[in-house]
Amino acid sequence: MRLISILGCFVLLWAGQTVSAQPWANKMFETTAHDFGVVARNSKQQFQFKIKNIYLEDVHIARVRSSCGCTSPIIEKRTLKTYESGAITAVYNTNSFLGSKNATITVTIDKPYYAEVQLSIQGFIRSDVVVNPGSVQFGEVAQGSVVEKPLSILYAGRNTWKITDVRSAYPHFEVELNELERGTTRVSYTMVVRLKKDAPVGYIQDELTIVTDDPKNKTISLAVQGRVIAPLTVSPATLILGPVEAGAEVAKKLVVRGNVPFRITKITCNDQCLKIDLPDEAKKLHLLPVQFTAGEEAKKMVENITIHTDLPGEATATCVLTVDVTKPTEEP
Repeated sequence: MRLISILGCFVLLWAGQTVSAQPWANKMFETTAHDFGVVARNSKQQFQFKIKNIYLEDVHIARVRSSCGCTSPIIEKRTLKTYESGAITAVYNTNSFLGSKNATITVTIDKPYYAEVQLSIQGFIRSDVVVNPGSVQFGEVAQGSVVEKPLSILYAGRNTWKITDVRSAYPHFEVELNELERGTTRVSYTMVVRLKKDAPVGYIQDELTIVTDDPKNKTISLAVQGRVIAPLTVSPATLILGPVEAGAEVAKKLVVRGNVPFRITKITCNDQCLKIDLPDEAKKLHLLPVQFTAGEEAKKMVENITIHTDLPGEATATCVLTVDVTKPTEEP
């Protein structure tokens, strides 16, 4: 991608536009509108408007405001350098508001130039359905583990109301639904959401769709969040040593983490310029000093560093080393 300066945008778009209305700021957002749909009272609902700085200049988000108390905006990262990403999180306040609720979030950018971006929120908060807790939070889960989270669903209204199905696009959930009570004006269910052991490593940002027999509001959305952790991880995943003059030395650290204490049995890398001392003890967290001594030849290098352990299956983790060896600077 070719980087451009925001100043260039001002030159091209100067005529007939105010600074705050210029589209350069909107271009950084993946989307500027979100519909929560129909949600239950007390359910946890939030959406991240993702933003990426595609310009040469640093971008600073000064403040955000919402036109309605039904939505609370949060700035996840105020300053974005070139190619850095951030987000404006919109929290839909289902515990304090009911019915159709819409909001406009105004994002104010003050650097490198002043601009405003408007983000639209809409949704419908049901007063007759309460889900407790308001979302499914798995937290951090070791890969291969099975985790269950229980919920209760309470409906106040006609006694024939039914939940007919629970759906999700995420294939690693299982749901058990049981009717607990059916009274004159009250229906309640218990639901268990299970994360299966084949869930892949990574973040879970999904939702369950509760399908009912209500012809007016047939579905209810329920957020599901969590993170599946690999048995062995190394960070950073890419170790960037940057430009290094020929013959110079540079030192970095790798963090190797496991779910249980483990020993590092060996470390392999094809580059002989790299030195990593092998620790002796078994720990859940290892800090590995990495020392690189550049050779005399100027070149760009990309090598794999593989960490071998005594974990079940002799689990390994790999980090990619990148370095640009440059010619020594000549003194005048």
